[in-house]
Amino acid sequence: MEKPTEERPWLGIRQGYIEALAEIDGYRKGILSSFKTPWPKVNDAGLEGLEWNSMIVIGGRPGAGKTLIKNQIIKEGFRLNPGQNIRVLEFQFEMMQKVTAKREFTSVLGKSYKELHGRAEKGVTDAEFDRLKTYARDQVKFPINVVEKKQTVAQIERAIRLYMDDHAVMEDVAIKDPETKETKIIKKKVYKKTIITLDHSILVQREKNESFLDMLYSLGEMFTAIKREYPVIIIVLSQLGRQVENPDRAEEGSYANYILESDLFGGDALYQHADMVIGVNRPAKRFIKFFGPEKFIIDDDTVLVFHFLKVRNGDPRMSFFKAQFKTMEVVEMQTPGRKT
Repeated sequence: MEKPTEERPWLGIRQGYIEALAEIDGYRKGILSSFKTPWPKVNDAGLEGLEWNSMIVIGGRPGAGKTLIKNQIIKEGFRLNPGQNIRVLEFQFEMMQKVTAKREFTSVLGKSYKELHGRAEKGVTDAEFDRLKTYARDQVKFPINVVEKKQTVAQIERAIRLYMDDHAVMEDVAIKDPETKETKIIKKKVYKKTIITLDHSILVQREKNESFLDMLYSLGEMFTAIKREYPVIIIVLSQLGRQVENPDRAEEGSYANYILESDLFGGDALYQHADMVIGVNRPAKRFIKFFGPEKFIIDDDTVLVFHFLKVRNGDPRMSFFKAQFKTMEVVEMQTPGRKT
């Protein structure tokens, strides 16, 4: 088979068909599967889950629940995807790991973040503290690593490549010689399936004289190269542009209530590289009781709206959820009724 070179970068289409057929056969036989999230609505929007070798961007205003969503995907990912031998590498530039752990503890005890910090009689009892220690011992068994120090795009790429190499294994692989038709066994480096998260894109360290927009374009290009090379799912949390705070965006019953593609901070810098883009809206934060032109009735300040703005291999849609902030969980809900 002709291989591309720097001078002649083209190649035939045969390999693409071979790989596509192999993946389809793997899915139909149950050998391959997507990465299941805790929510059937999100899984159904994709390929029964998040597809490997893809990048997902989750954008929203502060307080919309972006980090909550990302944490729940990770927290429940090992239980929902048994046998996939997954690792997790998180770039947490906004929140320290101890804060993330405390947020998890709220769901363990069903107590608020504030209650965790109270004295025993009003906060955490001795028995509850023992439950937290047991939970922590169980969680540290999962292969999750965290980078807290801010990194540039180049440093993030270097860290990912080192991480993937450090956890790769050499396996025997059978290949058929195209000329002799003989099968031989060779050693091949096999990378572990890895979930990579970035919280938040705007907090990536910029190089000297590098603008935010240039950094975001570089970030998108780097992640595209990474997802093509390794078996990864990249989850990037993004802020929205300031235009979402314009008064007309809060006019009830308006299309302007929706999060749009252009609302992502940096526009298409990340959008064009993403395989799935979810805009997370919390209408009650803007005192919207009748949401969008359909005038969905928002009677609860915990209602979240997921706008699936881009689904490369699935179906764009809008779905409704609730954020249970006391226990740090997001749950699905039925589509609200409409104002008549």
